[in-house]
Amino acid sequence: MGQKIKKLKKIRIHREGTDQLVFGGIALVAVAAVLWMAFDNKIPFWAFLVVFGVVYGIVLNFYRCPIRFLNVEDTEKLVVAPADGKIVVIEEVENAPYFNDRRLMISIFMSLWNVHANWFPVDGKVKFVKHEDGKFMKAWLPKASEENEHADTMITTPEGVDVLCRQIAGAARQAAWSHTRPHPSRICSFWKS
Repeated sequence: MGQKIKKLKKIRIHREGTDQLVFGGIALVAVAAVLWMAFDNKIPFWAFLVVFGVVYGIVLNFYRCPIRFLNVEDTEKLVVAPADGKIVVIEEVENAPYFNDRRLMISIFMSLWNVHANWFPVDGKVKFVKHEDGKFMKAWLPKASEENEHADTMITTPEGVDVLCRQIAGAARQAAWSHTRPHPSRICSFWKS
């Protein structure tokens, strides 16, 4: 039992989901209370509770933000996955955004079941953060990376290499943002955002 409690303490809720979860929970309890008191037959109450309890659980799972640590001493020239999900593309691209040369692009698709918090993939300084409005096509479509709303964060590693991280909005989660801000002396590191 102690291990389970310890594990739960390492899970947080992302700040973008706090309002939705609090107000959604209040609404869920209020409607359930009305259904319980309004009908002698409890089937509407239980049907509502089961359906919307599952929906609430999915939203809660979506906004979880587990605390992660990389247990490695030397992070020089190390790149880690910035998000949970499935790697769907690894390819070299010509004229990548913000670069005029060939770069390696790694795309990670996050389903509704994945943690939707992103972390820094490398140690370094944030050079800039840029937000682009756009469409909300299905995230797995090839043109979604260019046409969908997205937030770009450029990180310069201690070795002087620029790494671009692009968060792309999809049809399910119609927003892409970054709370990171450029700072000339602030170092970003793994597992902090």
